Amino acid sequence: MTAIWKKPISLDVLRDKARNTAIEHLGIEYVEIGDDYLVGRVPVDHRTHQPFGLLHGGVSVVLAETLGSVGALFSSPAGWRCVGLDINANHIRGVKSGWVTGTAKPVHIGRMTQVWQIDMVNDEGKLTCVSRITMAMLEDAS
Repeated sequence: MTAIWKKPISLDVLRDKARNTAIEHLGIEYVEIGDDYLVGRVPVDHRTHQPFGLLHGGVSVVLAETLGSVGALFSSPAGWRCVGLDINANHIRGVKSGWVTGTAKPVHIGRMTQVWQIDMVNDEGKLTCVSRITMAMLEDAS
């Protein structure tokens, strides 16, 4: 398979861009880049719990938006950027501790929009959340 990345991408580049952002604050980590996917994870701890001791659903959405947005940005041509249009999430299983790992894959990479699906699993590999994000592709003004 040919890689979808049109801009130089590496774990170091992604980690550098995450400094001093919500990504770093929540403990989100980028862990793998494949030819057509990205993997990241978020800890399930005091930073990410809701009041009942489960991973906050909004944190799952933050992980999904992080991975989908990064995927869209790095798979777009030079001179293009992306902004989110819509995101949804189906929360399937609660998580009390450990990590939730998300894998983002493109459903559609078009000239004006991209759609990414992010499947999230717990440490046992059980599905916890499925999310889909639609990104608008914008040409940078010169």
